[in-house]
Amino acid sequence: MDSSWSPPFASRELINDYEPLRVYLEIAKSRGREDLVERALLSQEDFTLLSDLAKRGLSVLDLMEALKSRFMERVDGDIAREAFKALGLNVSSDFARERLAYILAGWLLEAGKHWRILSFKGLPPS
Repeated sequence: MDSSWSPPFASRELINDYEPLRVYLEIAKSRGREDLVERALLSQEDFTLLSDLAKRGLSVLDLMEALKSRFMERVDGDIAREAFKALGLNVSSDFARERLAYILAGWLLEAGKHWRILSFKGLPPS
């Protein structure tokens, strides 16, 4: 497995391993679940929400929690569990789903920093 894979605009400043996301996307695609692939990609609505939350001055930790909740509903727990199993980790669907949501939230924050929506102090750039 290529652990150096990162999605577009990911800096690895918050998430150091995107491999579970890569495997999740591959499994979903191989099963013909393009809907899950699409839901696991960042959208304009995600960036709009991030911008709104960043303007409130939330910390990076608070942003991660808020965004993780948003992504939880977009991750299929069974396919997430399969992704972790393919990586040699036997975890529950709930754990796998939560971890994938955390990775997606971190990716959005890293991409948001790239696009200068926020700094990692949780505030919009000056």
